[in-house]
Amino acid sequence: MEQSSNVKNSGLTTSQIAIMAVSAGICVANIYYNQPILPHLARSFQATENEVGRVAVLAQAGYGLGLFFLTPLGDKINRKRLMLVLQILLIIALLCMTFANSLLLVSIMSFLIGLSAVSVQIIVPMAASLARENRGRIVGIIFTGILVGVLFARVFSGFVAEWLGWRYVYGISAAMVAGVTIALQVSLPTVASEFTGTYKQLLASTVQQIKRFPLLRQTALLGALVFGTFCSFWTTLTFHLSGPPFRYQTGTIGLFGLLAIGAALLAPYFGKLADKGSANQVRLVTVSLIIVSVLIVKVFPFSPTAFILTVLLLDLGAQSTQVTNTALIYTLDSTAHSRINTVYMTTYFLGGAIGTFVGIQCWAWGGWSMVTWQLLIWSSLALLVLWLRAPEPIASK
Repeated sequence: MEQSSNVKNSGLTTSQIAIMAVSAGICVANIYYNQPILPHLARSFQATENEVGRVAVLAQAGYGLGLFFLTPLGDKINRKRLMLVLQILLIIALLCMTFANSLLLVSIMSFLIGLSAVSVQIIVPMAASLARENRGRIVGIIFTGILVGVLFARVFSGFVAEWLGWRYVYGISAAMVAGVTIALQVSLPTVASEFTGTYKQLLASTVQQIKRFPLLRQTALLGALVFGTFCSFWTTLTFHLSGPPFRYQTGTIGLFGLLAIGAALLAPYFGKLADKGSANQVRLVTVSLIIVSVLIVKVFPFSPTAFILTVLLLDLGAQSTQVTNTALIYTLDSTAHSRINTVYMTTYFLGGAIGTFVGIQCWAWGGWSMVTWQLLIWSSLALLVLWLRAPEPIASK
């Protein structure tokens, strides 16, 4: 009863928060559907692992570019309208992917899916602006939806591709995105924008946020390194587990995503610790978990138990770092939420795109051994960034 009252006082109803969380998860999942089905794409278009690996890179790159050029518009124009337009474009791209007849078209649609899936980054600042109280908790709930979407994407696409074919992954997703788009249109209010300058001034103001906040610079770089590790691991994991000695089917590989979902549900706990003013200590712990997880599969590269433990620790570390980072950046200027979020998330997902690309190249050059070496480099650099500590703002209530 107390929780329902708090939600009502926040300016958002329980159903609105639930719809936003589910919508965010469904939209962001589209960036990651390709990772477990890369072997299916290779067989379908008679392509090499390196060639189909570019599909995953393009999805990440499209998302990163959309973050910088599209999401700042949330501070300038009607957020609800912007979000709905992007989701309609996402539905079109998903339907085109469903009927794609060449790897080139798949690659183009993968980029456009990433570009239009940035609607999820309109939802988060919108929730922050609508929340009158308990902003951190509400944003945390929606971000948990994003985490579950990211991780469940691998389970969903793996099973659907194995039983129905990879095209059904995108066809079903188009229907799900259409459903949540209707729900958002019906349930959410219209929110007036605050920025009155031109689009050019908006982008310049977005870049200006980097100069304004040392904490934003440190947090964005940390996020990029951690997400680079995360994406590199999950992309190459598919290749490693589908080959000898494992020879797992796509559906079996997808089960590792279920383990990761369980770990992600614990991530908001670390965000609460960050609200109490111990964000840097929390992130030192979570990044250390990532390093330990990589060491486990480097020492035991052919042990299923080792990979189960690594998935749990790596995802807990990566997602908890992200939750803590998000809690920190929303303590900065509340009138520039979309622009601050743009700086952070653009850096974050470009880190993921680079991590995916580097991981694929390392797999081609030196197999799992080289992959784990570069994972250690990414995560060790993240730990170094934390040691070069930026000043933290006073936690907002």
